[in-house]
Amino acid sequence: MRTPALKISLFFAAAAVFTPVLISAQEEQKQNATEQQIPAQQAQAITVNGDTVEYLGDSKEISATGNVSVVYKGTKLSCKKLVVNTQTKEGQAEGGVRIEDAKGIIEGERVSYNFQTKVGYINDAAFRFYPFFGRAEKGEKVSDNEFIARRGYMSTCDLDKPHYRFRSRRMNCFPGDKIQTRDTTVYFWGVPVANLPEYNQSLADPIMHVQLMPGNRKDWGPYMLSTWRYKLTDNLSGRINLDFRQKLGIAEGFGANYQNEKFGKGDLKVYYTDEHPDETLPGEPTEFQRSLVRWRHKWEIDDNTSFISEYYQISDEKRKKLGNQNSFLKDYFFREFEKDSEPLTYALLHHSFPSSTVDFYMQKRTNHWFSQIDKMPEVKYTVPNLRLGESPFYFENLSAFDSLNMKVESENTDLTMNRLDTSNKFSLPMKVSVIRLTPFVMNRATYYDKDVNGKSISPRTIFYSGADASTKFFRIFNVKSNFLGMDINGLRHIITPTVAYSYNHKPSISSSRLKQIDSVDSIARSNSASLLLSNKLQTKRKNKTVDFLDFRVSSNYTFKTGEGGRGGNLGDLFFDTTLLPYSWMRLDADATYSHYNDYFSSVNYDVGFNFGKGALGIGQRYQRKSNNEITGSFKWTFNPKWRLSVYERFYVRNPSSTNKGLQEQEYVLTRDLHCWEMDIAYNSKAIEGDSIWMIFRLKAFPELAFNFNQSYNAPKSGAQQQ
Repeated sequence: MRTPALKISLFFAAAAVFTPVLISAQEEQKQNATEQQIPAQQAQAITVNGDTVEYLGDSKEISATGNVSVVYKGTKLSCKKLVVNTQTKEGQAEGGVRIEDAKGIIEGERVSYNFQTKVGYINDAAFRFYPFFGRAEKGEKVSDNEFIARRGYMSTCDLDKPHYRFRSRRMNCFPGDKIQTRDTTVYFWGVPVANLPEYNQSLADPIMHVQLMPGNRKDWGPYMLSTWRYKLTDNLSGRINLDFRQKLGIAEGFGANYQNEKFGKGDLKVYYTDEHPDETLPGEPTEFQRSLVRWRHKWEIDDNTSFISEYYQISDEKRKKLGNQNSFLKDYFFREFEKDSEPLTYALLHHSFPSSTVDFYMQKRTNHWFSQIDKMPEVKYTVPNLRLGESPFYFENLSAFDSLNMKVESENTDLTMNRLDTSNKFSLPMKVSVIRLTPFVMNRATYYDKDVNGKSISPRTIFYSGADASTKFFRIFNVKSNFLGMDINGLRHIITPTVAYSYNHKPSISSSRLKQIDSVDSIARSNSASLLLSNKLQTKRKNKTVDFLDFRVSSNYTFKTGEGGRGGNLGDLFFDTTLLPYSWMRLDADATYSHYNDYFSSVNYDVGFNFGKGALGIGQRYQRKSNNEITGSFKWTFNPKWRLSVYERFYVRNPSSTNKGLQEQEYVLTRDLHCWEMDIAYNSKAIEGDSIWMIFRLKAFPELAFNFNQSYNAPKSGAQQQ
């Protein structure tokens, strides 16, 4: 049978019998209808398309020429000529052969391929397993999950002549998982630069194995930071660091990431330096041993139970000998220092019951100069908002037992305490007209092992009561305007007032009789209300609701609790504003106003502009009689090859520093090198001095072990705040 532009659907089954007869169009439709009734478990379909398709009954083969394409089990093969056996499912394809599935693409001039087993042989093969491209003299598709390329190369550069490549006699590719090579030579612009006996690259975690970062800083001098990534097994990988700083010396370290199906996953980080400053004052030591050990672990024991822990141990001779102004984290891991200058060492075991939870927590001060409290242990039992049967009442409970120890540096002594604190709360949510009202009562009892003088003490009890009330009003204005280009398509004004009143009676035991370790021990009589008024304007842009303006003002009102019980005090006013006048502009601002003193004690704002090719961000942090800092960034793309980013930080006032004016500036010029990006960066800080570095970064592997560049952290223009 031979017809032009014919599509033939054949089903492979053990009982299938093919007879070479001429089939009319009507008969073919009947045959197809009959074949569609074959259960899927008994037959599998293959569809062949071509300019010319011929079925040979004697040899049970399909022959197709022209624009041939075959679809079978999620795999598509296209070529100029194809012969496939309907029983063995083996095919011979020629002319621009391309095999494509969800895992990658293989191309070649001549291919032998089995559609059932997905095994094939390719001459002059090209392959694409993201993010790698490659070519080889011969290719072998061993299975659905493995492809072997012999005598070829691979690269993340998709040019016919890649800027760099790994040439190897054998490359084992496991799409979506990893690539392994042997006897590999690394070429840059056609020049061999390195020989690797063996190279493994994960495709599930595409990060460069070797990272180098040179530069220069005032406090370090010229430096070279290097990282070697390793992967011993699928469950164990990590990094090895070897760093040189001309003014400090050599530092080394390693990290390990591990995971186990039964015991969870974690990471270990160790970093050590025998610091030799090149400049010291007379009488100062010339050598300091400084180190960090950090271990974190997380274990999901079952659906209801989890465990998490962190351990930090810092050894710092420089801090001991030269004073507390020195910090190992600040000097070597400033990003971590910014997030937490005194990291905790703790272990937490959490378990969830159907209507409650329990937490077993232990916290230990492993670095004696940290201002931390030992909790050995703390046990918490929590019953969240639980409805009592079919009644309208809800019940909450929070109970905590603590064994506490706190170091008092000024007295060079320790405060120790055992404490059981428990509270029971009953609430009754209701709706009164348009107001959602939730009144509540609560009793709190705290048991101490001894008072401030070491004597026994009766339990402290406190009675609480209060209510939360809120409502919502809105009005829609039929306004359609493009005034100043703001694209307003209707306005909805939403007003949400909220009042949360809380009263607690005078504790039965005065705080003066208790050791003061945390806020639980200093509770006093209180009678206050939290006030919040939210105003929101919404409009439509491109058929989506946009919060055009969100303005919130809040405060606390404290009722007089002294003699007579009259009068009161309104606390500071807190303002929070988000404004999106245009899709390319966003303003976020907050401020604190003291009405008693009639001044703003703090004002902060961030303004972001997005111009398509560029972006501009400006922000200010103002504290009355304290810091006043302005930051900004500018990014611009000149063309597809070049872009520039600028970061500036300016002190208008900073009482804690003698330096004012420009504190930091950074300029980064980025050049697109097709598969690479090159950064040339210059950073200048008033205190630390100047730094210059150059980074070559593969687009396919953007992560860097050390990231010193600054970025203005402003909200994106047009984004919605949740």
